[in-house]
Amino acid sequence: MAPKRPEGAGAFPIPVESPAPKPSDPSELYAALDLGTNSCRMLIAQPKGSQFHVVDSFSKSVQLGAGLEKSGRLSRASMGRTIQALRICQQKLKRHKVKQMRLVTTEACRRAKNAREFVRQVRRETGLQLDIIQPEEEARLAVISCAPLVSTKTEQLLVVDIGGGSTELVWIDLTSVPPRERPRAIMRLHAGFHPPESPFPAAKVIDWISVPLGVATLRDQFSDVEDDAARFALMSWFFEENLSEFAPYKDEQERDGFQIIGTSGTVTTVAASYLGLKRYDRTKVDGLRMTTDQIDRVIRGYLDLGTAGRRADPRIGMDRQALIMSGSAILQALMRCWPTDRLSVADRGLREGLLYAQMSADGVLEDGPY
Repeated sequence: MAPKRPEGAGAFPIPVESPAPKPSDPSELYAALDLGTNSCRMLIAQPKGSQFHVVDSFSKSVQLGAGLEKSGRLSRASMGRTIQALRICQQKLKRHKVKQMRLVTTEACRRAKNAREFVRQVRRETGLQLDIIQPEEEARLAVISCAPLVSTKTEQLLVVDIGGGSTELVWIDLTSVPPRERPRAIMRLHAGFHPPESPFPAAKVIDWISVPLGVATLRDQFSDVEDDAARFALMSWFFEENLSEFAPYKDEQERDGFQIIGTSGTVTTVAASYLGLKRYDRTKVDGLRMTTDQIDRVIRGYLDLGTAGRRADPRIGMDRQALIMSGSAILQALMRCWPTDRLSVADRGLREGLLYAQMSADGVLEDGPY
């Protein structure tokens, strides 16, 4: 089945992940590293027009937050796994002679009592300086990474980033922005959710929330529930309870002009399962639109498979199989809460947001045709 992209979004360029046609100039390279509760991911890219070419990338499951829920600390084993991955990142940065970079870590390090000690250890052993970013910046980076997928027909936008340790949600009002300017207005949020006065039409951030429940932390909350279906139902209910004070949830919105964009491994895994992909293909997943019924059918299929079946399903993968049901519980709760029956799938996140933010701040991205 051919992927459906948001109407009107096609004019906004999507990052090109093929290698650049000529050797990269180190002075033009930017790096973005996202160390989350589960994974360590990095992109090295160079600006090209209004988008960027990915020159090199890295992704590995490190489970930095393993055991954090009970102990409140990063374990020695998880820190060791993570530092091994970061050494590989450091070698790539050195090989490409990257000077401009932003290396961030999120919820696990925000919560861990020994996070500062871990950051110092990373600096000693790899030479890399990690920034522990706050939830607002994490949410903002997720939003600007999704700018290419915003439909010109969208008046109310909800961006959802389901992470390992937390889930960020941002509600944006675009009604005062001319339709063709809406993706670009989202990109301008790199300056902050409440940027200074500008001659350009502005996207208005109505509300945002960081729920301290992600695929790993939600799973750990209910690890003592043995029945698969019961555990899933409890996780979904519990997550929805944590959204009760979020503004879009309290006030019913019109369906027309409302768009939800979801970015996470959960969302892209559900999309790949829906498409029946034997091998993951980003070009088919990124920008796909799924209905609530299609999402529910995939999730029911996961429940029917059971733990052993999910572990053997190549569409889910070994890294994701232990987390797919907690992620699916979050996704299903989100789709119950808001007045739309469609979700736009984003295979993008903090790394792309970090790159766009750096490049936009440096003025090296050209305005593309909108």
